[in-house]
Amino acid sequence: MSQPFDLSQFPDLPPEVVKAFEAAQFELSVERAARQHEQAVGAEKDAFITELKALIEKLEGQVGQYRHAKFGPKSEKLDPAQLELALEDLEAAIAETQEQIAAVEAKIAASETDPEKKAPRKKRKARALPEHLPRVERVIEPDSIVCPCGCGDMVKIGEDRVDRLDYIPARYQVIVTIHPKYACPKGRAGVVQAKAPAHLLEGSWPTEALLAQIAVSKYSEHMPLNRQAVVMARHGVPIDRSVLADWMGRTGALIAPVVDRMAVLLKQGSTRLYVDETTAPVLDPGRGKTKTGYLWAVLRDDRGWNGPAPPGVVFHYRPGRKGEYADEILTGFNGTIQVDAYGGYTHLAKTDRKGGEPLKLALCWAHGRRKLIKAKPKKGSPIVDEALVRIAALYKIEDAIRGSAPDHRCAVRQDLSRPLVDQFFAWLPAQAARVSRKSDLGAALAYMLRRQDGFRLFLEDDHVDMDSNLVENAIRSPAMNRRNALFAGHDEGGRSWARFASLIGSCKMNGVEPYAYLRDLFTRLANGHLDKDIDTLMPWAYAAVPIPSQ
Repeated sequence: MSQPFDLSQFPDLPPEVVKAFEAAQFELSVERAARQHEQAVGAEKDAFITELKALIEKLEGQVGQYRHAKFGPKSEKLDPAQLELALEDLEAAIAETQEQIAAVEAKIAASETDPEKKAPRKKRKARALPEHLPRVERVIEPDSIVCPCGCGDMVKIGEDRVDRLDYIPARYQVIVTIHPKYACPKGRAGVVQAKAPAHLLEGSWPTEALLAQIAVSKYSEHMPLNRQAVVMARHGVPIDRSVLADWMGRTGALIAPVVDRMAVLLKQGSTRLYVDETTAPVLDPGRGKTKTGYLWAVLRDDRGWNGPAPPGVVFHYRPGRKGEYADEILTGFNGTIQVDAYGGYTHLAKTDRKGGEPLKLALCWAHGRRKLIKAKPKKGSPIVDEALVRIAALYKIEDAIRGSAPDHRCAVRQDLSRPLVDQFFAWLPAQAARVSRKSDLGAALAYMLRRQDGFRLFLEDDHVDMDSNLVENAIRSPAMNRRNALFAGHDEGGRSWARFASLIGSCKMNGVEPYAYLRDLFTRLANGHLDKDIDTLMPWAYAAVPIPSQ
């Protein structure tokens, strides 16, 4: 860089020359400063662009991981609850990277020398908040609306409105109920006093609303009682976990007649039920460890063929997985059950069934598909690929007729699905002969071949679906509760678990808010409604009648 010219070496220069030279020097210094500034801005911008490219590459990787987790073949092997947790973390990571990208883009825009090039920060796509939520309006007025021109106050020409979702923390309160007593001042008559309102748990603190909140937190949001006790203590209500357990145990006993009636109505209202079971670990104090109990789910959902019966699910706790438990639970039901290929159901289709007439067993195509996917070698298999394509064609037909009348379902299946099923089971033996029977793929092919009568049953009965996914979805909630609570403390605890899961699961199937339902149910039970008309206490009875708000 050249050194600035020193005028002190020429003392005899005319003042006009000196002034002109100084002006020229000033212009050069300004240009030099501007050039240095532009170079600094350019270097900073290049750094921002490099950072932005790295963040975009990071985002592309995260989106790829998300798509693989949600839509890739491994999603068939992941436990649904584990998949939700994985997606939750990936979604949070993607949002964080997007926020970082937006911040860098804002810095790049701010570094532009031309103010007109400065782009405002991109706004997120607006989402409508639910209309039923209460609205609290805050109007923010300017400090002054006096017009600078002196004409008086400015007039309103419009407004900007921004909706934000707020939260009011839980508040505990004590309801003090007072019953004044009145008597004749002359002592000529008896005492008059209003009748005390009934409580679900007489002699205990909790209102029906508090009991409903504890039940929903434990059995719907999967928050064990010890954690709820910690939250309550944080809000200034130190109630021991054992007290909460006592309340839930007593409440679980009081709702037993409602759930028992639900089980009867489910079996009476349909010719087709879904049945599945999931483990329910139970503490075995005598051995100092847990034993494996089971929650058997019996689900009715006739919306697939536009049936009139409302949907519902009842969970039955049993200490094991023996087939006799299935027979006991389904006693009195005659028709078709949609199940997986567990051997405990096989005897229900035999003539010596104890609980009623022989049942028809409609097997689950989703289970067969999963077995094929699981058996697919790492290097790939054209047999598995073609089998999955054939099964996908059947599902596409089912998607098109879901919710249609039985006659239409039957006609479409005979025209379109039956030829595909016939071709599939004609193609399957030749493929099974190409692989070892002892291999995983050989076992998966044999699994479907040996049970093709059960897989074909949906073609014969328009009330039957292709799979038992509906009941599998229903048992996810108890499975989540099992992960958080680890185990039930006793067999009776398992039965109570099943009762609450039945009520809450049926609420969700009918679009009924579980807390509102349980609060109202507990209030009605306290007032003796059980002896009046128990059928009006079913969750589906609340779907058509709004539950009073509190």
